[in-house]
Amino acid sequence: MSETYSVPKVRHDQEQSRESQDQRDHNNNSIRGRQQSGKIHTPLIPFALELGFFAGLLWGLIRWLFYALHFTVVAPGFLAEPFFKHSFMKTTAGHLVGLLFFIALSVIASLIYTLMFRRFKGPMPGIVYGLVWWVILFVLTGPKLGMMNPPYRLTWNSIYTEVCVFLLWGLFIGYTVAVEYTDERMREPEKAGD
Repeated sequence: MSETYSVPKVRHDQEQSRESQDQRDHNNNSIRGRQQSGKIHTPLIPFALELGFFAGLLWGLIRWLFYALHFTVVAPGFLAEPFFKHSFMKTTAGHLVGLLFFIALSVIASLIYTLMFRRFKGPMPGIVYGLVWWVILFVLTGPKLGMMNPPYRLTWNSIYTEVCVFLLWGLFIGYTVAVEYTDERMREPEKAGD
């Protein structure tokens, strides 16, 4: 005798429900994966503007502190030197104007990095980016525009301090962009306790 087995309707409904739940989980995981893998992001321009503002504010204030502590002889307002009198740039108001110019430089640098180099991973591209900006400002254009003395006429402390500030400034911009627009955040642990 051949017996026929039929699957109870309840079990069939449960399997369909389980399959649809699996499909929903798969869709949710793929959406989460796209968000983490770099396909869904914040808009480029607003992100770059905000990043540039905070990079300029933070590292501009750090440069100001280093100048106040005599680690560097390059005034905080060195970027504004071509537009204002040197005597004004030595005042507190001149330092504030210089901070605003540094914020503007940071916004421009952040826009350039975000638009052109956002696919680079890790901290090294940002460090190189900061070093390139130091060379542009302190070697190529700064001495010619009267922003500061050429590097061979600066003190060693000033050179070390400015190079380090620009390396960290570039790292701040570059790595922040890398975390936002590549899969760098996948390397980070999900929970602090793990």
